[in-house]
Amino acid sequence: MGDLVAWFSEPKHLFDAISFVLGLLYLLLEFRASVWLWPVGIVMPIVHSITYYKAGLYADFGMEFFYVLVAVYGFWKWMRRTPDGSKSVAVLIRHFPADKALIGGVAFVVLWVGIGLFLAYCTDSTVPVLDAFTTSLSIIAYWALANKWVEQWLLWLVVDAICTGLYVYKGIPFSAALYGFYTVMAVLGYRNWIRLMQRQD
Repeated sequence: MGDLVAWFSEPKHLFDAISFVLGLLYLLLEFRASVWLWPVGIVMPIVHSITYYKAGLYADFGMEFFYVLVAVYGFWKWMRRTPDGSKSVAVLIRHFPADKALIGGVAFVVLWVGIGLFLAYCTDSTVPVLDAFTTSLSIIAYWALANKWVEQWLLWLVVDAICTGLYVYKGIPFSAALYGFYTVMAVLGYRNWIRLMQRQD
């Protein structure tokens, strides 16, 4: 018991455990396409940033602040009201538009190369390529989530699968377990959003 308390007393492990709990709550709300995922999405990146910094995942650390801004934007967009304030403007679940997918693909490649080069030459990161890959694809996935494009789940599927292995390698087991669970839930979430989209139509 004392060893367990000592293990949790290390900041890296404590914040990793807190991130795990917040991540489960966030996933549940995202699965249900609930607007309340965004307030959790504001708090969660702040906790994650501490975990990633202590693990030496500098790209992930820096992008957590971007995620806070996107969460604020997503909350505003999903809660928008008509100009007279009489009713909310519904953001419907839709497929990723082809023109936006092309833009997203180009943006992903540019981000991956740029972040990867920065990590490789300006930090002591031991995993610059994978760290840059997951960070860049997460940016595109978050953009898709804010717009309620159903394919955001497929983007997260790739990110989550890679992150699971990466976090095992980096010694943050709660995050690794969480992202392993995310990988499975990304498949279920995609199927659920397809059903929700058909129902709303």
